[in-house]
Amino acid sequence: MKTLRQASIGDTVTVVKLHGEGATRRRLMDMGLTKGVTVCIRKVAPLGDPIEVTVRGYELSLRKADAEMIEIA
Repeated sequence: MKTLRQASIGDTVTVVKLHGEGATRRRLMDMGLTKGVTVCIRKVAPLGDPIEVTVRGYELSLRKADAEMIEIA
């Protein structure tokens, strides 16, 4: 299982599954991170937190903990 946190800068990946429960999972889905969506890794901060991605035509910053919950292919 590869997660969004493990992806490299410049990679374009597809979301396979969202892990997590409750409000955290709902928040990720509300931001447009749903099964089958394409995500491009734009930038990663020097210490790895946050990660900037492009999803559905807009830029989104995610914490490492949130990126760990997103399974990709």
